[in-house]
Amino acid sequence: MSTLPIFRWHLAPDGYATRRQLRARNLRPGGQGVAATLERPRRRGRPPLVAHLYRVDLAKPVRPMTAARWRAHAAMMRARRTCPECQRDAGYVIPPTLGSCVTCAYPEEQRAARTA
Repeated sequence: MSTLPIFRWHLAPDGYATRRQLRARNLRPGGQGVAATLERPRRRGRPPLVAHLYRVDLAKPVRPMTAARWRAHAAMMRARRTCPECQRDAGYVIPPTLGSCVTCAYPEEQRAARTA
């Protein structure tokens, strides 16, 4: 049974990178499994923060965005900006905690702001 190598924070050798570091280099893990683990110790008996590391030499280039992917992304963002109550584009992503645009969520405050 093999275990993953564990490195301390800031002490990982060259050739390993996190997902974010791979993305900054326009790479992706490309189906490879986690190659090592990076641990950052914390105080007061809390468990350490863990980051998964992937091998850079096995990483693959990021797939380019196609026209269909751009359309799907635009449709997804449009759906997140559309208020389900008034059906208008709010111009921002509607917070899930509100469930609707600010105007629909707080109509009395909007009415008071208009009269003042």
